[in-house]
Amino acid sequence: MDKTKVLFVCLGNICRSPSAEAVMKALVEKKGLDAKLEIDSAGTAGYHSGEPADQRMQRHAVNRNYNLTSISRKVNAKVDFDYFDFIVAMDDQNVEDLEMMAQNDEQRAKISKMTDYCRTYTHTSVPDPYYGGAAGFELVLDLLEDACEGLIEHIENA
Repeated sequence: MDKTKVLFVCLGNICRSPSAEAVMKALVEKKGLDAKLEIDSAGTAGYHSGEPADQRMQRHAVNRNYNLTSISRKVNAKVDFDYFDFIVAMDDQNVEDLEMMAQNDEQRAKISKMTDYCRTYTHTSVPDPYYGGAAGFELVLDLLEDACEGLIEHIENA
């Protein structure tokens, strides 16, 4: 059986999307779904390609037992849109950027927004915490925990 492949995307791939990747991997492992799901992350821009996640984001994630191990990379439109089943963006601008990268309607149909999967929170996006304080990083993790649970449910019921 082929794994369902999920790509999380934000702007620079150093705060939100690597956190989504780590939260999702932790939930997948906890639920014993490792054999069914493959998780990755990328950015719509390559500003931080080759770099680890933001140190502040890593600190907040570690406090919740998430390990941000991914290395930043830019979305590779020629490969990622065909390879991944779900391309999950953190905000409306990321969705718009991804839709412009997509080459056809089939690829565009794979794009969704992270907060679409939230079960508790009513936010319309996962806000970028890069220029804010500690509360922003905590909010990101709160939203991702909620949305990743919802995404797993969505995938299992698809």
